[in-house]
Amino acid sequence: MDNVDWQIVDELQGDARLSFSELSRRVHLSTPAVSERVRRLERSGLIRGYRADVDPVAAGWAVHAFVRLSCYGPTCILRDPAVVEWPEVLELHRVTGDDCSLIRVVAQSMQGFEQLIDRLSKYGTPSSTLVLSSPLRRSSVQPPAALGDVTA
Repeated sequence: MDNVDWQIVDELQGDARLSFSELSRRVHLSTPAVSERVRRLERSGLIRGYRADVDPVAAGWAVHAFVRLSCYGPTCILRDPAVVEWPEVLELHRVTGDDCSLIRVVAQSMQGFEQLIDRLSKYGTPSSTLVLSSPLRRSSVQPPAALGDVTA
């Protein structure tokens, strides 16, 4: 990847709905050149997809939390593919340390959150942290320092 690829990625992270013509104007390349670069970035797996950024609170999920789960062996949550289909589970990460997994979850209410914790308990010992606010909800992926600053 060169700096132009990173400029394209940066622009798409800011607004994935940019047209190729607008994107080409912003990175100073022709529309066909930008189109080919985007397709190459998609094929390489760097761009994994495009999705809407949905506000969980506006969608009816008032409680947002992170749950750490200590589970190992045959009952580990990572061995149950059905968990990723639960509507409350937004992310599931395998982690190092005393815990096995870090799960980002939502619930409609505290009662719903309590029920979710009870459901997770069958996999191991859950420990939760409620999110009060999110000053930085999402940050763009930037190039490694070796490639330099894409804004220069």
